[in-house]
Amino acid sequence: MKKYAQFTDEHDMFRKAVRDFCLKELAPHAEEWEAAREFPREVFKKMGELGFIGCRYPEELGGAGGDIWHTAVLAEELPRSEMAGLAMALLVQSDMATPIIGELGTDEQKEEFLMPAIRGEKIAALGVSEPGAGSDVAGIRTTAKRDGDDYIINGQKTWITNGTRADFITLAVRTDPDNRYGGVSLILFPTDTPGFSVGKKLEKIGNHSSDTAELFFEDCRVPARYLLGDEGAGFYYIMQNFQGERLVGALTGTAGAQIVLDKTITYCKERHAFDRPLTGFQVTRHKLVEMETQLEACRALTYHAAQLFERGIPCQREISMAKMMVGETAMSVIDGCLQLHGGMGYVEEGPVARAWRDTRLLSIGGGTTEIMKEIISKVMGL
Repeated sequence: MKKYAQFTDEHDMFRKAVRDFCLKELAPHAEEWEAAREFPREVFKKMGELGFIGCRYPEELGGAGGDIWHTAVLAEELPRSEMAGLAMALLVQSDMATPIIGELGTDEQKEEFLMPAIRGEKIAALGVSEPGAGSDVAGIRTTAKRDGDDYIINGQKTWITNGTRADFITLAVRTDPDNRYGGVSLILFPTDTPGFSVGKKLEKIGNHSSDTAELFFEDCRVPARYLLGDEGAGFYYIMQNFQGERLVGALTGTAGAQIVLDKTITYCKERHAFDRPLTGFQVTRHKLVEMETQLEACRALTYHAAQLFERGIPCQREISMAKMMVGETAMSVIDGCLQLHGGMGYVEEGPVARAWRDTRLLSIGGGTTEIMKEIISKVMGL
């Protein structure tokens, strides 16, 4: 009998395929790619060919026709690459920059942007955040002014994952300067457009294997046919798109922390102090039990949110709760794992230090813990 009934034999086969790929093809390169501050573009292509990127997209678009639990499997297994940055870059491709094209895009837009992204032939980025507008999407200032059959785009984006090498950006722009919420639109932006430039690759505390960039737009002219959905509806599209992004963040965050905890349990069984293993001390056993319980609670809440999401039931409350809980709990658990490793937890060659640095992003990216609390409070009528 399966522990989690939502995962079928098909999901288990998919899990094995993703896990084997991560362990054999990605994890052995972790030190190299972390040091290089990026991983090869070919990884996108390989994962596209294996059907990983398009696991939840319909077959007519080149996807595998899976469901939310295929996405859950992908999110849970990518941390086995031992590079949270790589996992984030690929999940931006599969579940952040492209789902909205599948939902709103015209046939031409899907053929030009979505289908090559599913195949891993084009790299996608999501361009929302700006120096003065992160979680406050309605505060964006990058403008797109209509000029005949084109839009002319001017402005700046920052903290953009895949930003240095994206082939296109699902870009949030302001089409009406006088309408805070109704003046935001989405445009599919090819990065070979004249006037576009990458300012610099940002040096981050963690997630080193992914590129994060500042982007600049100076009189960039793109066809009006690249408008995604209705003009002026972009804010609402982005808010809905955030649900999938935050759910994926909660899934991968829980799984990543569980992997580190499992390694820590093994370490505590093997590491001896005062003539007995670390698990021979009650304080160690109880700490491990607490962390295991906390992650099981995170998993239960996240799976509940995923079930609601799959059924089309409004679940902003549950997804925000999962994102908030996982962001804080995963950091606490991995910090506890580092403590149990002692000095080995503080050196880069150990298994915990990189995860400790990488995990700090969970309570920031995709909406901070504080923003999640504000969202939940509104849904609660507070």
